[in-house]
Amino acid sequence: MTDSGPRPATTLTVTIDVPPGEVYAFVADLSNLPRWSFFEAADEDASGWKVTTSGGESRLRLSPPNEFGVLDHHVITPAGSEIYIPMRVVANGTGSEVIFTVYRMPGMSDDAYAADVAQVEVDPAELKRILETGDG
Repeated sequence: MTDSGPRPATTLTVTIDVPPGEVYAFVADLSNLPRWSFFEAADEDASGWKVTTSGGESRLRLSPPNEFGVLDHHVITPAGSEIYIPMRVVANGTGSEVIFTVYRMPGMSDDAYAADVAQVEVDPAELKRILETGDG
């Protein structure tokens, strides 16, 4: 990712009535991605994780395991560009707050950015549903 100065960003949160350690563990297990996110498949091979969306196959790496709830995603597209998706799980009483930030990429249209934000609104809602119902 090149440094092109600050980009427009939208930060979304969802409250999940599950302890942060459990939320973190579920999200950090990238094999769970297709269950709650727009990724249709997630498979690990010798070079890391590959993920599939309707747009094709990309590579994905997650922040190293940590005690701070940082689950930043780095998606490397087939064209080689890297999309940084900051994500955090923080304590909210006995539950969790999951925080996602969506950056507007250079050259992205208003409609494409709105679609990205709309998708990120769906993903945490599904994560909440799965974890709170015990479907995780």
